[in-house]
Amino acid sequence: MLKFYKSYFFTSLFLVLSIGIKAQIKGSEHNPYQLEATPSTIIWGNYWSENKPALTVKSGDFVKVHTLITSNPERLEAAGVAPDLVEKELREVQTVKDRGPGGHILTGPIYVENAEPGDVLEIKIKSIDLAIPYGYNAIGQSGFLSDEIFDRKMMIIPLDSKRMIGHFADEIEIPLRPFFGSMGVAPPKKAGKWNSAPPWIHGGNLDNKELVAGSSLFIPVFVKGALFEIGDGHAAQGNGEVDITAIETSLKGELQFIVHKKKNLEWPMAETKTHIITMGCDRDLTAATRIAVRQMLKYLEREKGMTEADAYMLCSVAVDVNITELVDGNVGVHAMLPKSIFVK
Repeated sequence: MLKFYKSYFFTSLFLVLSIGIKAQIKGSEHNPYQLEATPSTIIWGNYWSENKPALTVKSGDFVKVHTLITSNPERLEAAGVAPDLVEKELREVQTVKDRGPGGHILTGPIYVENAEPGDVLEIKIKSIDLAIPYGYNAIGQSGFLSDEIFDRKMMIIPLDSKRMIGHFADEIEIPLRPFFGSMGVAPPKKAGKWNSAPPWIHGGNLDNKELVAGSSLFIPVFVKGALFEIGDGHAAQGNGEVDITAIETSLKGELQFIVHKKKNLEWPMAETKTHIITMGCDRDLTAATRIAVRQMLKYLEREKGMTEADAYMLCSVAVDVNITELVDGNVGVHAMLPKSIFVK
């Protein structure tokens, strides 16, 4: 009996120590990396193969990130935000002089070890939380109807994190589904410094409102380390994002990075709890739609063993083809395949 207790004691001690060690490992689920938004950890307005990493992680690591609202303190205050509600981080990053060609404040880049061209980077979105109690919507000069509607109104929208609604007006409440509008890697080197506004094969400003907590985004890798950046937080958005903004806000989230070696992927795609999503971007809406549908056909052929004709028919009877956004230079389309139709 004494031997049993000794054995039990040392086994229990070993388990306790093991759990403690796991909890202390940097980048683990219990001890994720922290990447705040500071002048030295943000990129202003571009995805580029020459941007210097703000953080280096391994495949499997977890990172908590802070992203900043796409605006500036002066504009927010002029629209009615109290000065003490403007994040100090947003004030601090105004010192960054290297900006453009786009306007998004992106946290990163995150260099992922062992990620190389030809691989796929999976970003598991573990959680997303509101960082501030407000957001804004503003009619931009590049909105879908900018040649018809000339008012450049900006509205501050209070956010209720308990009820998860945005107070648009006295009789209008918007359900909140926060997501990061921009998640991407460095594009191919030949693309140069890519404007943060148009989404493309590297991801970037996808503005896909399905990419909420619990979903995964898959992006082709084009340069060593991938150089992942994230930002453009949205509390809620309608498909199309027609006036060029959603409910723009600051967010905090936890991500896990997983490298899939030598996977054949041409465009970003995603998986949610309920759907497989393929995407396409182009200046022309028809071309973007063709890319999204073609990518879905390839997924069904590759993963489900279907013929092209059968996959095409399945898309016609079961896949929803949605306009992601109609602004930002490149418009976006996403095709949504419900996972529930596969009974085995």
